Amino acid sequence: MRSITISSSNGFIDLMKIKVAARHISYRTLFHTILILAFLLPFVFILTALVTLEGVNKCSSFDCLGRRLGPRLLGRVDDSGRLVKDFYKILNQVNTEEIPDGLKLPDSFSQLVSEMKNNQYNARTFAFMLRGMMEKLEREIRESKFAELMNKHFAASSIPKGIHCLSLRLTDEYSSNAHARRQLPSPELLPVLSNNSYHHFVLSTDNILAASVVVTSAVQSSLKPEKIVFHVITDKKTYAGMHSWFALNPVSPAIVEVKGVHQFDWLTRENVPVLEAIENHNGIRNYYHGNHVAGANLSDTTPRTFASKLQARSPKYISLLNHLRIYLPELFPNLNKVVFLDDDVVVQRDLSPLWEIDLEGKVNGAVETCKGEDEWVMSKHFRTYFNFSHPLIAKNLDPDECAWAYGMNIFDLQAWRKTNIRETYHSWLKENLKSNLTMWKLGTLPPALIAFKGHVHPIDPSWHMLGLGYQNKTNIESVKKAAVIHYNGQSKPWLQIGFEHLRPFWTNYVNYSNDFIRNCHMLES
Repeated sequence: MRSITISSSNGFIDLMKIKVAARHISYRTLFHTILILAFLLPFVFILTALVTLEGVNKCSSFDCLGRRLGPRLLGRVDDSGRLVKDFYKILNQVNTEEIPDGLKLPDSFSQLVSEMKNNQYNARTFAFMLRGMMEKLEREIRESKFAELMNKHFAASSIPKGIHCLSLRLTDEYSSNAHARRQLPSPELLPVLSNNSYHHFVLSTDNILAASVVVTSAVQSSLKPEKIVFHVITDKKTYAGMHSWFALNPVSPAIVEVKGVHQFDWLTRENVPVLEAIENHNGIRNYYHGNHVAGANLSDTTPRTFASKLQARSPKYISLLNHLRIYLPELFPNLNKVVFLDDDVVVQRDLSPLWEIDLEGKVNGAVETCKGEDEWVMSKHFRTYFNFSHPLIAKNLDPDECAWAYGMNIFDLQAWRKTNIRETYHSWLKENLKSNLTMWKLGTLPPALIAFKGHVHPIDPSWHMLGLGYQNKTNIESVKKAAVIHYNGQSKPWLQIGFEHLRPFWTNYVNYSNDFIRNCHMLES
């Protein structure tokens, strides 16, 4: 019982006792309750809508809805994890099934979103469309990559217009200019060609511009250029142009001799029968000059494997010039030591200390290529080059044996003449021909790895840096420090496909003011 005082307007005050039932809640509490409900109701509505839209387990009663919404209201459930698991389950199912026939795939992500919105696809249809789009994209990327590799292979195998022009112009000069035909070297210097107190370099190439860079870089980098003798060997068609270049552009005080393979009495069919067979065998010529894609199952081939196979089918590998280094003791019977250089190298340091290296009775001073982290160039073992499923290879070779590099080698010809290296080389070439090239595919190095087995002396890697024709990410500081840098690989510096940031190390030794080079519009970085 509570008393309430009521006053009248005329000042008369009456006291009245009114019986009021006991209240369990206050007005203030009621106000706060209504306020909280007003705040929560929108969230309840949103959660209810989400449950309905998900359509996974439809609730038909308030009890079901309470069980689903209760934990959410209390903040105990994160549905994102469950949704991801559900979608992952759908993706797994779709991955094991065939894509439905007639499923039209969108051409872009925006088109996919638009179609999902307009057609209200379920999650399963969306997963199929996503898988179809990914597989289509993967096919297109693979096709583009293989096309790029083929184009790069053709570019690497072709002769650039400028280099062809240079050869033609110099050949014409040889026939019309007596100075271009002058004897190299001059008669009074002929005894130097067999004088072992000089440093003798051998270069075998049909690329006049490349030969000029090798010779120029070696002479300019030498501390004793007057002690350098270069023996440049070329083929018959290039001989006149090559001779013209060095006759008209002497590198004094160094001495240059130019000889064609046709001018070596020793290089007869009787002495090089295997190489004659390689050049004339139709099957071999088709392998190197034929269609490189016909018969190839590109679906089971990775782009890297395909690139390696294309590299192995470069026509240069059946050229006598490329095999010529195996005959150095016979071609230069009066020399004791020579350094053999490939035509895609640049010399950046004095190489005279190479003649002072003690090869400890070995024949070939070479940089090993199995002791680096770079898998393209410096992680090569015998397994890289040979097919060890072939019984002869498996029986005679160790797959883990370290490989070494051609390109810059110091050869002890005196020690070489006491071995059967040439005979071993020929023997294994014959076996590979009999096996239809199933023992190895890549050029002249594999038979040399076998023939020089036990005759190689490792030299410091700083003498010879490889891979400038393979790797775009070559370390520039390492390039600067190397004595010889080697553009082995397809991206030669005289080609458009050469790496722009590596080309200047080569073009530094190209004389772009020369009339022949200027008139042939040589590539300049």
